Amino acid sequence: MAKEKKTTMKELIAGLNADLQGEFNAIISYLTYSAKVTGPYRPQLVSFLQTEIPDEQMHAQYLADKIASLGGEPAVTPKPVPQSNDAREMLKFIYEAEAETVENYKVRRTQAEELGETALQVQLEDMINDETRHRDEVKKILDGWA
Repeated sequence: MAKEKKTTMKELIAGLNADLQGEFNAIISYLTYSAKVTGPYRPQLVSFLQTEIPDEQMHAQYLADKIASLGGEPAVTPKPVPQSNDAREMLKFIYEAEAETVENYKVRRTQAEELGETALQVQLEDMINDETRHRDEVKKILDGWA
């Protein structure tokens, strides 16, 4: 029976850096989309989008700190931010990014467990919960879009 390859610390740090770039993307997306959104739902969308920024900032700070403490160099550039002037399309971009983030954090949680990084594993559980809530809220908005 072949033994499964265990995650290396280098792989974990690379994954956390990709996650950090995703959090930078989320901060920029929420910030710019809240500035650009137009239409009849603008007040509600601005409020919703801006309310999400602090969670994303906390995630980014945690990831940067953890990467540094594990001996890595935190990323400084975001994943590319899709541009749109259409509010529904902006929300679709956010939904897709949040759904991807949830899946990425699940992988990272497994990697952290394999490496005995219990505190990281627990923190990722909290972040999965936050990102799942973000994803689900955006889905509810999109599902009710006229």
